[in-house]
Formats: sequence, structure tokens, C-alpha cells
Amino acid sequence: MILASHRRAPRSRRSGGRFGGRFGGRFGGRFGGRFGFTLIEILVVIVVIAILATLVAPNVFQNVGAAKSATAKSQIEMLGAALDAYRLDNGSYPTTQQGLNALWEKPQIDPPANWRSPYLRKAVPLDPWGRPYLYFAPGQLNPTGFDLLSYGEDGKPGGDGDNADILSWK
Repeated sequence: MILASHRRAPRSRRSGGRFGGRFGGRFGGRFGGRFGFTLIEILVVIVVIAILATLVAPNVFQNVGAAKSATAKSQIEMLGAALDAYRLDNGSYPTTQQGLNALWEKPQIDPPANWRSPYLRKAVPLDPWGRPYLYFAPGQLNPTGFDLLSYGEDGKPGGDGDNADILSWK
């Protein structure tokens, strides 16, 4: 006598049986055993990604100019703090001829007697647009201090937006 609870349920052809799943599995089934995507499906996905990229990219890249200006401002602040430390040790700011490099290496022109190790952790950086910062001591606008500036993206005095000058006194 065979009890009904001990019988195996018959395998359904629709489920793919033991070796096939809903989509055909290893030994065929609903899609005849072929795997992958059709060319049309791949093209649709590429088009959707391209549309999303055209919508998102302008929002991402409009902030690059603002980030470079913010970087220049923070670097000017950092250089200003190092220049103040230099002045505390040596009694005056480095001259225009000594330049900002006096913060990294002891100046060869009129070397100060109290110069103490580098005032920066790394060499003097270029501005975010790849040009050196302009340094004047005594300053043209700050005769008792220094002027430190970058001319912005265009590298020319004046300008608006990304081309605006980044100044230590503003």
C-alpha cells in the first residue's frame, strides 16, 4: 500500500523541472535554452543611459568652476597664515624677490637669520588653473603687508564668474 503523502509530485513542464527554472534553465524550457539579451534590448538600455547622462551632466559640471574658486580662496588663506608665521619669526614678510618659495626653502636673496624650517608642509602650490600665485611685498594695496592673488581661469586681471580674480584682501 502506497500512501499519498509519500508520492513524489510530478514535475511540471512549465517550471522547467529539475534542471530548468522559470526561464528555461540549463536544459531548455521557455526560451529554448538561449541566454542573453537581444540587440534591441541592449540599444534601449544604451539610449536610456544616454538620456539620463544628458540630464545629469550639466548639473555636475556647473560646479567645477565654483570648486576651483573655493580651492584658490582656501589656498590663499593657507599661504597667508604661513606668511604670518614667517613674519613672526623673521620680523617681516618675504620680499617680492624672495617670493612665496621663501615659505618652503630658506631664501638665497637676503636670507633671514631666524628662518625656521619650512612654513608649509609641501612646496608652494600652483593655483587651481595651473599658474603660480602672484605675491607682492610690500603690497600695492597693502603697503604694510602683502598682496597675494590669482587672476582666475582666464589669467587676466578683472573678470566675472570663473574669470574673477581671487584676492587675499577680500
